[in-house]
Parts: sequence; structure tokens; C-alpha cells
Amino acid sequence: MTEHEVLVRWARSGDARPGLLDLLDAVERARYEATARPADKARFLVGCALSRLTLGELLGLPPADVPLRRVCPRCGGPHGKVRLALPEGSPYADVDFSVTHSRDAVGVAVCRDAAVGLDVEDDDIGLDVDAAARTALGDAELTALYARPAAGRRTAFLRTWTRKEAVLKALGVGLHVPLRGLEMSAPDAAPAVLAWPEQLGRRPEVSLADLTVAAAHTAAVAVLGTGGVRVVVHPEPRIPA
Repeated sequence: MTEHEVLVRWARSGDARPGLLDLLDAVERARYEATARPADKARFLVGCALSRLTLGELLGLPPADVPLRRVCPRCGGPHGKVRLALPEGSPYADVDFSVTHSRDAVGVAVCRDAAVGLDVEDDDIGLDVDAAARTALGDAELTALYARPAAGRRTAFLRTWTRKEAVLKALGVGLHVPLRGLEMSAPDAAPAVLAWPEQLGRRPEVSLADLTVAAAHTAAVAVLGTGGVRVVVHPEPRIPA
């Protein structure tokens, strides 16, 4: 089995610049304008720009010309997982990518031979671990979490959470699925899916890798396929002024 190579690239929400708006298409610009909070606008703008800059390098296209589409699998609206809209027979038809952000961290993961999902969480984000755990963790995961000293529970929870969300992003589904049924290996063990909720249908093969970003963010990447994941972190792109 061959490892899946995943290119991961990070930027910061502070990289937001007015010039990045020129890279957005009409759908992205409308969503940007409709976003109320300045911090959310900055994260969305940098996420779009980072995706376009990274994919443009791969495809040999100007970032603004990278063809993207968003289609929600539930309602058909323009807010689902972002995908490349390439013509049939394109040599890049097997490219998938995933965008994530938390606080100042914004990331994109690109994989050429499998669906990919990337998630990041700020370790210092305000979080009621007990409430979040009751919603997101299964019984075995809860037992393992509360067997840990209280001081280590936030870190352990975020490790499990990012793995779960990375899997859901690779699938292209949202957090409306029953998270407690998607059971992961222990946070300090090699990442793996141990149980699969029947609501998600047939269980695919999933490969996972844990990441840490700038020592202050917990992250994970998932691909739908066997063979494992080899993460290649690329330098931050040059952000246009």
C-alpha cells in the first residue's frame, strides 16, 4: 500500500489584505460581504486566498482563475465543501482539498489521490471541556478522558475532536452527524477510527495523521483510503498586498 501524500500549508488571519479580494469569485465575495464579524471576515478571506494560491501553483493557473464550486450535499446551497470544478478528463481530476481555521491559524490540505479533510483548533480557545465531551465523545472515549488528570483533559479532547472533524471534512459532511458514534483511538495512541456511526453509511478506509501548528494549535488530517498519510508542510505563500 502506498502512503497518501498530503500537502499542508498554513497562514494567519492577520495576513488578510484588501488585495486578496481580487482573488475571490462572485460567490466567495458575496459570502465575504455577508459575514458580519471582522475576525470571521479575515479568516474567510485568507482561507479562500490560501486555497487559490496553493491550487494555482499546482494547476499552473493564476489564483483568481482556479475553478471552485461549493454545493451543500443536504440542501444544494453554495456552502458545502469546496471542490475543484475541472473539466472531465483533466489530469488534476483526482485533486481534493480541505480548508480549516481557528483563531489566527488558517490552513489548507491538498491530496492528489484521495478525499482529504483538515481540522485545526486553538489550544487556548475558551472551551467547556465537560459540555463538549458529552456531545462529541462516545462512552469509551469519555471513560478514557476522565481517567486523565484534569489538567490534561483539554489537550486530549482537542486531539480527539480534530481527528473526528478531519474525517467528517474528508467525507464532505457537517457536524450534524452523531459524533458520539464516530469513535477514535486514544489521544496518545496512533490515530485510527475504532467505531463508525451507521448514519454515515458504509464505513470507508480512513488514514489519519496528527499535527501541531506553531506549538499552540492541535490539528489532524484524514484521507479516505488505506496506506497511511505522509504530510508535507509547505512554506507559507507570499500573500499579495
